[in-house]
Amino acid sequence: MLRAMSTFVAVKQRLQGALLDTLVRGGAQAVEIFCARGHFDYTDSSQVKEVASWFQSNTATLHSLHSPLFADDDWGRSGSPALNLAAVEKRERIDSMDEIKRALEVAEVLPFRFLIQHIGTPGEGFSDKKFDQAMTAIEHLRAFARPLGVTILVENIPNELSTPEKLDEMIRMAHFKDVGVCFDTGHAHLNGTVARDFELLKDRIRSTHVHDNRADRDAHLWPGEGTIDWKEAVELLQSAPHSPPLLLEIEGVEGADVAAGMAQAFRRLQGVRA
Repeated sequence: MLRAMSTFVAVKQRLQGALLDTLVRGGAQAVEIFCARGHFDYTDSSQVKEVASWFQSNTATLHSLHSPLFADDDWGRSGSPALNLAAVEKRERIDSMDEIKRALEVAEVLPFRFLIQHIGTPGEGFSDKKFDQAMTAIEHLRAFARPLGVTILVENIPNELSTPEKLDEMIRMAHFKDVGVCFDTGHAHLNGTVARDFELLKDRIRSTHVHDNRADRDAHLWPGEGTIDWKEAVELLQSAPHSPPLLLEIEGVEGADVAAGMAQAFRRLQGVRA
């Protein structure tokens, strides 16, 4: 399986070539860029060109962008609302879609394959109206992304709109044949069982977020630091029809050796495949 890493591990820092070099040293063959403006400002043409230049000069590929969660530079700390495709207010939904489209436009300079998209916000409850609004928003983004060569992947996150059942229902009801799923192991573990959620989504999985937790909070730990059964998890991911990457999405710790952590994680995951 392709080894990949999200820049989320250093989301509090500006994304530069030095971080990408670190990810390659850790064993990453592909990268996912996390779209937080203080980290990667997708509206800043100079930063986009700088990152594009790095990829043009290196063998690692840009696999995906994680869609922005906030439109400001400090990840909502100044009171900016979270971007939400299922928001009750129409103006909020439109603003959210416009911001996500700004991130998608990066593909004109910095090509990438997938945009990882949340439906709703963490802990959000379900309603038929929210579900329909989110489905319409995904249809809109899907149409915008297609000419850019980008496929939308919805992610299982801890809320009632993004359960495996609801994601599968949305894709089926709307006939979204070109919308897939980013399967998040940590979120599935919080939901009760990785195996159950995987079975519901496996035919739609095109990418992953691989991280661990102790089934108590969304901790984004390195594999082996929580309570996920990694032998089972990796065997399941290997069985997915579309061969998704092992894409680590880890919460960074100041002063930690990211490359060493990555190398250890990939060795662990490769070892349990034997």
